[in-house]
Order: sequence, then structure tokens, then C-alpha cells
Amino acid sequence: MGILVFRSWGGSCIQKYSKQKTMKIYTQILIICLCLIISCGMPIRNYVIKTSQAITLFNHIDFTNFYPWLAETGYNDYDSVFKIIRDNNGENLIRISGQHLGGLITKSAFRNYKLVAEFKWGKQTWGTRIRKARDAGILLHCQGEDGNNLENFKSPWLRSIEYQIIEGGTGDLLLVSGYERGSRLLIKPKATISVMPGKRVWNKEGVSTVFEENRVDCFYRDPLWKDELGFRGENDVEEPLGKWNRIEIIVKNKTLIYYLNGIKVNEASYTSFTSGKILFQSEYAEIFFRRIDLFPL
Repeated sequence: MGILVFRSWGGSCIQKYSKQKTMKIYTQILIICLCLIISCGMPIRNYVIKTSQAITLFNHIDFTNFYPWLAETGYNDYDSVFKIIRDNNGENLIRISGQHLGGLITKSAFRNYKLVAEFKWGKQTWGTRIRKARDAGILLHCQGEDGNNLENFKSPWLRSIEYQIIEGGTGDLLLVSGYERGSRLLIKPKATISVMPGKRVWNKEGVSTVFEENRVDCFYRDPLWKDELGFRGENDVEEPLGKWNRIEIIVKNKTLIYYLNGIKVNEASYTSFTSGKILFQSEYAEIFFRRIDLFPL
């Protein structure tokens, strides 16, 4: 026999149930708790999904596959930083306003896939980057608790490897460190990238070099790049403001290959992270996505 004790403000009530009925009640309580978590927008830890078929992450209806995270307010997106809107052509888009630092994060973690995303910049900029190059990014292989890029777990980001989206440098690769709760040890992702000696720019003719933290620029980034609004380099691969761009990322075991508008712009091998969630950044610049899909390799 099982015994359940129900407590109320006025006391307690003890009832006896069979073991089978007790387990049934516990199961019902667990289901209710899970429903409450989902309704509050809280993420549920998922097993890593190896993509064996195409996955439409953005279904053009809602954020079923995502949850919001903001540095200041956690899972509460009170200013609708992440929103689905309809453009003048009747197409549903994801609008990330950029007003607050954070990200739209997949509920599931993935390994071994091809990510295809199509984006364009909006006109709005915010805060400390109001007159600086429009900035965003896609964090791959996100691991651990949200916000773990800072020891207090109030960062917009978590440990990951980034495909940076920034005017004049879309396709840069950034290694983003993070913490585990209860430990002061900073976990740093590593990657081997081909660069010319003394440089931090991907070059297929370069020397394989191990990097830890920091960044490696895409091959076309102008050496005279300036952090100023609307910057475009002489050999820019990105389309001008208001035009759509196509990102393709090949994620295969310990390898990452970055493409922009059909051109290979960066590559890393022997990455220390090989799976994780995917985060689409809000970083003080308005950006739109009309497509986010995963395909098997």
C-alpha cells in the first residue's frame, strides 16, 4: 500500500492507496508540472537530436521550436524582442528587434547537420551600438545553463561557437566560453583553423593553428574594417542593407564550414564542441529571418 499526505493551509489529510494508483497519481502530477513549465516558456532539457530528416525550425506560424532568453529578464520577453510579423508580400518573418541583449534558442540540441538561414538587416539600432556596425550572430553547439558566459549566469550568451553576423564581417568565427553552476572554472571551446602566421583571418593556404577563445575573421573581411553603421568592405560578400542573405553552415562531427551567399568564408576542424542547441542573437540591431532549416548530411 502507498500513503499520500495532502497538506493544506488548515492541516493535513492522509489517505491510503494501492501502489498502482499511487504511481498513476504521481504520473499525473508530473505531466501537470511539465505543462506548467512549457506554458511559462521555460526550456526543457532535451537529448541531442541527430538530424536524419529535414527539420523546419521556423514554421512561419509560431515559436514552437524556440524559447527566448534575455540577459536582464531571463525567459520573460516583455518587450517582444522576438516576434513573428507579416511583411508587405504577405510572408511571415521572424523579427528580432535587438532592443535587449539575448537570444532565441532552440529547445532541442543537434549534431551533424546543414543549417540554412536567410536574413536581412532592419534599420533600427539600439543602445551602445546605435551608430556602430549592425551586429548579431548564430551560436552553434550551445551547452550548459542559459547565461553561462558570465559567472553569475546573467549573460546574453552561453558557451558555444559563433557564426557572426556583422556588417563587413559576416562569417567570422568566435569561440565563446562559459561556466558550470558551482564552479569558477571557465570552459573554453577550442578549434583548429588555417591562418597565415601571426594572423587571425581564415586562409585555406595557411597553417593549421589551435585557437582558444577570441575570434578568427572570415577571409573577405576588409583589413581597414571600422565598427561604424553601414560599413561595407571592398570585397564584401554580404548583400547591401535591406537585401536577403543566405547562410549555410555544415556541422559534421568536429568540423564547421561557413558559407555566405554560396561562398565559403570560414572553416574550423577538431572543434572541442560537437553538439548543442542553436541561439540566434539579439545584439542591438534589428534583423529579420525568413527561413531557418536543418538538413541531414
